[in-house]
Amino acid sequence: MAAALPQGLAFGADRLQAGRIRIGTRGSPLALAQANEVRRRLMDAHGLAPEQLEIVAIRTSGGRIQDRPLAEAGGKGLFTKEIEEALIDGRIDLAVHSMKDMESALPDGLVIGAYLPREDVRDAFISTKWSTLEALPAGAVVGTSSLRRKAQLLRLRPDLAVIGLRGNVDTRLRKLEDGAADATLLACAGLRRLGLAQRITSPIAVDVMLPAVAQGAIGVEIRAGEETTAELVGALNHQPTAICVTAERAFLARLDGSCRTPIAGLAVLHGDRLGLRGQVLAPDGSRSHEVSREAPPQEAIRMAVDAANEILAEIGEALPGAAG
Repeated sequence: MAAALPQGLAFGADRLQAGRIRIGTRGSPLALAQANEVRRRLMDAHGLAPEQLEIVAIRTSGGRIQDRPLAEAGGKGLFTKEIEEALIDGRIDLAVHSMKDMESALPDGLVIGAYLPREDVRDAFISTKWSTLEALPAGAVVGTSSLRRKAQLLRLRPDLAVIGLRGNVDTRLRKLEDGAADATLLACAGLRRLGLAQRITSPIAVDVMLPAVAQGAIGVEIRAGEETTAELVGALNHQPTAICVTAERAFLARLDGSCRTPIAGLAVLHGDRLGLRGQVLAPDGSRSHEVSREAPPQEAIRMAVDAANEILAEIGEALPGAAG
């Protein structure tokens, strides 16, 4: 029989099914790996037994749509909508997300209760033929489903051909091996969490390719106002990651960014200073608007909004790619 929840963390009967805390997630191998990491951390933090934590895989629209770019189908919310609906309805008790998949504004009644320590933020260059992005010959084909990566690639190497490449990590690696492209780009963080770090041909420095906002960060989403749940997951929170991701998401929110707009952003703590770099690109890489800021961590949101305002003033019009 499972041990009782620690004092002060007992859930009401209306929120537990068969004495289990239900963790909602997508069903991809990477999403399940991330949910299991949260599960292990909760067990360690609170002395819970494995049977007290149930992982509930929820199929999302983003997982079902494979015939067209996600930007055309509704954007990054397609990876979270059904999971957040289950959280709001009480079918799950908390949700685990890749924060780079999250909309800049959460649905009413939901909050991020914890951020896990951030993984490697860099993009990974992967090829069976070439050792680095710079080594690719003119005309080489690079496959990616990310508008940000496509825009940055074309900005760096307009001589390359960039094609769409959808699917989970294993699917994209298999397509690469089958000759669908000469190279692809994936997040180092996802490959490491899947035990596939050896597949990284070479990491791309953030000075060369700025990552997506919140890349490498896992967030645990909960219902607002539920103190016991907040206490349960709050024990997992990594404050440096929370500060950095909060700044990046404030930058994104001010820009009102979506999957249709290539936006990159990275905040890094250096002692008692927080640095932020941001970038907005034209989808074809023909234009790039970049900004950098530094401030005390307690001014993270103000700094991020100021950085976004600088870009908006520079552009003087709708963000590239945002319409449609």
